Amino acid sequence: MSAAPPTPDPPTSGDVRATRRVPLRQIAHARAGDKGNISSVAVFAYEPRHYPALKAQLTPERLKAEFGGVLRGAIVRYELDGLHGLNFVMPEGLEGGVNSSLNLDSHGKSWSFLLLGLELDVED
Repeated sequence: MSAAPPTPDPPTSGDVRATRRVPLRQIAHARAGDKGNISSVAVFAYEPRHYPALKAQLTPERLKAEFGGVLRGAIVRYELDGLHGLNFVMPEGLEGGVNSSLNLDSHGKSWSFLLLGLELDVED
């Protein structure tokens, strides 16, 4: 009969970084703009230490997964490392644009509000 392998010691606080889940609005702010049928939303971290979490978790794929029912077309993300921000450009984000859409938010201002409601994991 062989002995069981030794149980490793639990990690110390120096080994593991604690994380918490927060709404994006707690760590960042956003601005939206439009031109024709193109909507643009820029998200900026309040503190540079939160920018890596934005970069890792706020992706075009996530936006499509979260808002695919209302967010049509491609989403292009531009990284603004020096400003600790991300700019999302949605070429078909306004259902035809201000003059063509029956959408209540034909300027796309609600996109920034929707993004800020997403939850991210951040290090404490």
